Amino acid sequence: MRAAIVGCGRVGEKRARALGESVRLGAVADCDAGRAVALAARHGCAAETDWRVLVARDDYELAIVCTPHDRLAEIASAAVARGRHVLVEKPAARSVEELDALIRAARRAGTTVAVGFNHRFHPALREAHALFESGAIGALLCVRARYGHGGRAGYEREWRADPRVAGGGELIDQGVHLIDLARWFAGEFVDTSGRLATLYWPAPVEDNAFLSLTTAAGQVAWLHASWTEWKNLFCFEVFGREGKLQVDGLGGSYGVERLTVHRLGPAPGPPDTSTREYPGEDLSWREELSDLVHRIEAGRPPAIGLEDARAALTIVDRLYAQGRPAVAHDR
Repeated sequence: MRAAIVGCGRVGEKRARALGESVRLGAVADCDAGRAVALAARHGCAAETDWRVLVARDDYELAIVCTPHDRLAEIASAAVARGRHVLVEKPAARSVEELDALIRAARRAGTTVAVGFNHRFHPALREAHALFESGAIGALLCVRARYGHGGRAGYEREWRADPRVAGGGELIDQGVHLIDLARWFAGEFVDTSGRLATLYWPAPVEDNAFLSLTTAAGQVAWLHASWTEWKNLFCFEVFGREGKLQVDGLGGSYGVERLTVHRLGPAPGPPDTSTREYPGEDLSWREELSDLVHRIEAGRPPAIGLEDARAALTIVDRLYAQGRPAVAHDR
């Protein structure tokens, strides 16, 4: 399969490295000519500075869209209109309304559109989900998760802090990963509440998002996404009637990926605990793309599609509709 990448920043570079032997990169595009040429040189492919020129090319079957949020849906829609399959980075759009235009375009074209929620392909989270589905910790009680980083100098001037480009702040940035993972374990949420706050970064978006999501059965997911997590952190916990699953770390600056399984005995008390670590490089990007290619070739739907993105963005939209974040920073 031949691929083309739109967006040659950090994520685009990760996507290019993750292609593997079964996918050949034919062309890349970025409005920054230097970035496009540099990535193309590393992978021996063509470089464009206009994404429309790339989309119009005939030498690819899969478009991988890795741009800032304001262009994701537009470029993906143009690619499916050309009959191409698409992997579009999360959140796939800035709002449900924007995403719905892409959904309609994909239905008309009949091509496959996957959404890049790569966290589902981290080995610790995949193993945790398999254990959960097998009944290893019994019926679900609740989910608790934290995810964040501390930004960097000038972060308030980057595109992620511009609501016109990003659609919001940390909620639509890392928060959507937590929402997607919570849905993966708990199913659909019928009640959404929370608080958005700008605690530190002098930007017109939230740098912290606190969410409480509830299923029809009353199971709660308590999620916190933060740009003031000064030491990068990822922690995802699933509580069941017979035990608990906890995933810590994502590799790299987030620490070694680790799955801890706590199993209760016949009665409540100290659990039996086992831990498995997953050292080495982050292979989630490669696993996600490999899975998508196999599904396209087999005529199967993507593991994570536009309806998953829509469910996550519905929750995001509801929280943004509650009003602007509370501002508490004094810098």
